[in-house]
Amino acid sequence: MPEWEEPGRPRGTGRRPGARAPRPDQARSRSGRTPPPARQARRSPPPQRARVARGHQDGPRARRARFERRAKAFVAAASIIVLLSTGLAWQQYDAFASRLATAAGLELGQDADGAIDILLVGTDSRTDAHGNALTQEERDKLHAGDADATNTDTIVLIRVPDNGESASAFSIPRDSYVTVPDEVPGDDWPGDRRVKINSVFGSTRFQELVRLVEEEGMDRDEAATIATAAGRDALIKTVAELTGVSVDHYAEIGLLGFLLLTDAIGGVEVCLNNAVYDPLSGADFPAGRQVLDGADALSFVRQREGLPGMDIGRIHRQQVFMASLSRRVLSTDVLTSPSKLSELSSAIQRSVVIDDNWDILAFAKQFQDLAAGNVQFETIPVVTTNAWSSDGSQSVVEVDPEEVEARLAQVLADSVEQEEPLPDFGFDPSDITVNVANASLLEGLATRVVDELTRVGFVEGEVGNWLGKPTMGSKVITADTGSDAARAIADYLGGLPLEQDLDLRKDQIQVVLTTRYDGPGAAAPPEMPQPDEQVVLAEGDVPPPVSAEHAGPPCVD
Repeated sequence: MPEWEEPGRPRGTGRRPGARAPRPDQARSRSGRTPPPARQARRSPPPQRARVARGHQDGPRARRARFERRAKAFVAAASIIVLLSTGLAWQQYDAFASRLATAAGLELGQDADGAIDILLVGTDSRTDAHGNALTQEERDKLHAGDADATNTDTIVLIRVPDNGESASAFSIPRDSYVTVPDEVPGDDWPGDRRVKINSVFGSTRFQELVRLVEEEGMDRDEAATIATAAGRDALIKTVAELTGVSVDHYAEIGLLGFLLLTDAIGGVEVCLNNAVYDPLSGADFPAGRQVLDGADALSFVRQREGLPGMDIGRIHRQQVFMASLSRRVLSTDVLTSPSKLSELSSAIQRSVVIDDNWDILAFAKQFQDLAAGNVQFETIPVVTTNAWSSDGSQSVVEVDPEEVEARLAQVLADSVEQEEPLPDFGFDPSDITVNVANASLLEGLATRVVDELTRVGFVEGEVGNWLGKPTMGSKVITADTGSDAARAIADYLGGLPLEQDLDLRKDQIQVVLTTRYDGPGAAAPPEMPQPDEQVVLAEGDVPPPVSAEHAGPPCVD
């Protein structure tokens, strides 16, 4: 039985959050802050029929999505834990970085394939990141026994294309039946070198430790450091063999990390389809939405028994948890709280190990615009969850390396497709402010269209619902129908007709959208599980992708 699943967890329940209804009359800016009155006074509003209301089609959920997509995501070490979507603003970076635990001697890539690829590993360690023993109080909170172990039951490969606009986090099931590359040391492998991937780290470490101590007479403490590096390197090589991806950076978190990080931000919200009680993991929660503290969060992500596909069901739990953790870290009350940021910093320093060649500050600057809504969590392609090992002795998850490699390669292909060249309008679009109003029943249409316009350089103005006279078709309203800017916007949005309104400023253009609009931004993004939506997995199913963009967690088994 893996150490993450040892019995002994006492029963407890999650803490239900209080609901706070958004104020529909309160306009917000991209940053999520209410503009000060002086700033509003200086801004020339559009005429009466061009005003927009922020409700219904582009309501609270769309406003929150806009905030999260635009939040500055300073992805320092905390980014790894919340999967590249943390908004930490380190005031004393040097002091913070100097206390991070690092791993030396790893053979890593050089970002030569168009993406930065990060291997995130969750281990069974009962020590902190610096090898210090935990306090008795911390051990009691873990409810996972005293025996230390080196199973890597959580393995996530994160791909961040070089354009920095998105990230995809791929969970690798711990029972994935993989081939250990020939360059990985050790003589105690099966003849075909095929094993469950969660054993690669620990088995390599053990074999190397025995060799160094018994054959070379090395001091055990010195040998343990070298053997641990060999285990990490073996896992890196095995993941590369499976995925066709060269791992550029490595991050590791032990049991303590889940507890400390969750408590540092005041808990993480989850949602369950049904009440659960599992004495093996300690999971004892009611159905519905609830906020978990660190100890309960650990039980939530450890549970396997009673879940569809067991390991696959647990992976889905972990993905939903990490998405919710990302949202929580990006919330205003965390980002603006010095005490919470300080606790989060301390939690990272105690629980996270990163490779010693990782310049976190440079990485943060390169991907500072990556926000929680642009991080997607999914599971690598799986052939079947009910396969057997070569010797027939154990149940394994069968994966096809070619299918896995093709899916990860698609992430880069998608990012290249997104990098279409910006149009040359013949003028500076940043001089033009565009208001976009939704006159349709399509939720989020104005938000998507203004995103397209700001992507090509225009400045976002008011965004919301149309309060003017009913209109039969989409249109562009401008003070001068002969202006280059008005014609360029009309053409870019699919040839919309122009309408004159002399009350508008020359540098201000109003776009009105109806249901028949079919230009850039018309298509809604693929459906993701919504807050409180039940996601029920049948036996053998692979979880659907999970995004951190939504305002609350989907309900899971």
